[in-house]
Amino acid sequence: MSFFMHFSFQQFVSAFFVLFAIIDIPGSIPIILSLRKRGKKIYPLKAALLSLIIFVIFFYVGDAFLTLFGVDISSFAVAGSLIIFVMALEMILDIKIFKDTEDAPKDSTFFPVVFPLIAGAGALTTLLSIRAQFASINILLAVLCNIFIIYFVLRLTKKIEHILGAGSIYMLQKFFGIILLAISVKLFTTNLTRIIEEFILSGRL
Repeated sequence: MSFFMHFSFQQFVSAFFVLFAIIDIPGSIPIILSLRKRGKKIYPLKAALLSLIIFVIFFYVGDAFLTLFGVDISSFAVAGSLIIFVMALEMILDIKIFKDTEDAPKDSTFFPVVFPLIAGAGALTTLLSIRAQFASINILLAVLCNIFIIYFVLRLTKKIEHILGAGSIYMLQKFFGIILLAISVKLFTTNLTRIIEEFILSGRL
């Protein structure tokens, strides 16, 4: 009962917009459309449920899980930023870096949609960082609301493409590719700096 007593509308709204900005599901629409044009399958409900499971698990045991494998959150974020960087290059330069092989699964719901686009390094790192600012109930409700938005956006991508048209989608792909590139660079530089600082403080560098 005390869990629900900590609900704060202001905290909920703040956590919601922080997560919405970093997940940026509207900005992923060009990537999703591109994957579907390549014959990849993306299941909205499956993507939403997998994202929710990852967010909830990571919220409670993220630190312990990474520690189990000897990985800190900064290293995790750097790894995720590299994947995002490559995906951004594909969008901007119209090149295909992630090659499809004969045995490659047609289902792209988990990779790259759920990870790293939705529940990627940036979103998971943010989720851990806002635990110190907001009560758990407010963060979890914010996650749930974002999941609903993710589901509806994934479900309506074809209608969005029909409304906007191929030309607009192409321009959006370039624009959000640059945004995605900037996010990856920021993730990389910020967390690489933290890793170097930790090495210096520990006397290993």
